[in-house]
Amino acid sequence: MIPNQAILINAIVLREAKDSSEIENIITTQDRLYRALASSSGSVVDAATKEVVLYREALRFGERLIGERGLLSVNDICRIQATIVGNDAGIRKTPGTALVNDATGETIYTPPQDPKILTRLMANFTEYLNNRASSLTDMAVLHYQFESIHPFHDGNGRTGRILNILFLILKGFLDIPILYLSSEIIGRKVEYYRLLNAVTVSEQWERWILFILEATELTARRTIDQVKLIKDSLDETIERVRSKAKRIYSKELVESLYVHPYCKVGFLIDSLGVERKAASRYLRQLEELGIVKGYKIGRENLFVNNALMEILSRA
Repeated sequence: MIPNQAILINAIVLREAKDSSEIENIITTQDRLYRALASSSGSVVDAATKEVVLYREALRFGERLIGERGLLSVNDICRIQATIVGNDAGIRKTPGTALVNDATGETIYTPPQDPKILTRLMANFTEYLNNRASSLTDMAVLHYQFESIHPFHDGNGRTGRILNILFLILKGFLDIPILYLSSEIIGRKVEYYRLLNAVTVSEQWERWILFILEATELTARRTIDQVKLIKDSLDETIERVRSKAKRIYSKELVESLYVHPYCKVGFLIDSLGVERKAASRYLRQLEELGIVKGYKIGRENLFVNNALMEILSRA
């Protein structure tokens, strides 16, 4: 529906990154996130926003690995996790890791502790992922397996959710990483953890698998609806600029506002190949039409695509 797929990747991948991190109580707003990506000033990037940006980088990195080699190794997964957490500690080497209820202090689950066992289990995980798994049911099984192995000291949940999206690309269910799956998990967070634990405690596989299948279906339907809204908004904006600002109109100009919801002069210079003076004039004219709204962030001027941000801010 949208030929320029960078629009979808930037818009929906960032929502996935934000909500997957929010499951881990790393809270940032959509506004801060897009502003951080647009601004050259490090002062606008708080710690939570930085972690979400790292999640996005890890997801795109994993996508590139699949594109290059058509598989994911244990080392690849370690590199994805290292991108998320900002260190390369790798698979756990010391015992003592346990999942604890924050409210009661009760140990909910103790994952394998021996590094040799962890290495063997991860090898089994990637063998199944690359060679035998093919269905959405397999994705549910793999997600449980990864979270149960809990191979890292930090970032297991975020890495596991990235692996879900990468599985869908690896097996041909998606061409690009635009399934916004964490939205459904965060909306049913208590149920997600309860069913995950029920498999461990009493092997209640069916309910867990049905949960993941249903979450995937609902998310896919919502994503399609959102893509339609983005396309309608894009088409409307193209027509408006073409009729109201013929001198500056180009399809590439309008698409730039959708690739970068927080746009700036530098983005237009790169995407359109125009001089700074022309790029600045284009954005000011678009602001006069009410298509974007300008803000001063540090020493930079950023121009927000209000129609797109309104779509992206919806639950």
